[in-house]
Amino acid sequence: MKINWNNFMDTLVIMWKGMLGIFVTVIIVMIVVFLLSKIGGRDKANK
Repeated sequence: MKINWNNFMDTLVIMWKGMLGIFVTVIIVMIVVFLLSKIGGRDKANK
């Protein structure tokens, strides 16, 4: 089986963009959850 290296490299670029998008999305969700827990924690502590 012969591998077309140009197609392989193009595929790696596409996979890299997809993985980067997933990691950025996960980080954004973690930040939002952290901020919401901070805001919610203050409200409960004040009552």
